[in-house]
Amino acid sequence: MKELTARLSAVDPDAGAAVQVIAYFDRLAEARAGLEALVRGAAVLSGCPARLVDAGHAVRVRVEPDGTRSDRDDPPDSGWPSAPVTRAGGAALWLERVAGGAGVVDAVILERAAGVIREVLERTRGRVPADDPALLETVLDAGAAEPARLHAARQLGLADPSTLVRALAAPDGQPRLLPCRPGTRPAEADLPAGRVGVGPAVPVPEAPRSWTAARTALRFTAAGTGQDPGERVVHADDLGSIAALAELVVPGAVPLPDVRALEAATADAPWMLITLRAVASATSLRAAAAEINVHHSTLQKRIAHAEALLGWPVHTPKGRLRLHLALLMRQLARA
Repeated sequence: MKELTARLSAVDPDAGAAVQVIAYFDRLAEARAGLEALVRGAAVLSGCPARLVDAGHAVRVRVEPDGTRSDRDDPPDSGWPSAPVTRAGGAALWLERVAGGAGVVDAVILERAAGVIREVLERTRGRVPADDPALLETVLDAGAAEPARLHAARQLGLADPSTLVRALAAPDGQPRLLPCRPGTRPAEADLPAGRVGVGPAVPVPEAPRSWTAARTALRFTAAGTGQDPGERVVHADDLGSIAALAELVVPGAVPLPDVRALEAATADAPWMLITLRAVASATSLRAAAAEINVHHSTLQKRIAHAEALLGWPVHTPKGRLRLHLALLMRQLARA
């Protein structure tokens, strides 16, 4: 593609730019980008404000050429270049430029961006069967207008906006929404198998907030095995200010020194990780020994060995807190 673009640019700069535009929106389509990202791409590539208006789906997105969003309620100027988005008409993508100033590249931007936007609208806001995942995607989409989210919720059987729901996040990325009663938690049978992050109970219009919290809670879960000890199900309600730790730890980044020390200790013995997790989470060392089914004296020997490898004591309150944070950061650092 780069070679083709270079050759075309040498012959016709507009043709080379057009190929780059097509490739850009193809990448956004493959990444399942949202409406705002697509309109932003049109604005940045064209160098003028871009505006998407779809009254039928209560969608109105406007982005400046510097990438900032600045929605307006005034109607588009009929003289601006535009491209229809929905096949039935009524929705369009506009470039806020006088028609005489539009060129070949603008036409390609409008055509390609409108096509990808059409796919997003049909996937997330079209009239589809109630069991279609696109409806759920709409309900949980913070970027969708509230009328569109409520419409999708009604098709899912959630006609009353005051109904409480919890979002569930799993490693497969497939969102789930569970109606609930005040003060109750989901039963084990209502949860998917494996690791699950459970969002707070919120009214239907606030479902995106529960989904965001559920995904954060998922990062604190573990498989519950010897190599990945911890809770399989984590409720966002239980995290409190601990959830802020997720914002500080970026998956794939260079681990902090305590996490590196923990990884080195874990590699030293197969019992290390599950032992340290028990020490960090149990109410006492005797409770930790009972949890992993070893004698108290055996646990003492293991702790002494672990402390020598880690470089700090884990039997003191401050040391246990440091260990607990290192274990949490190790989980959060996973991709």
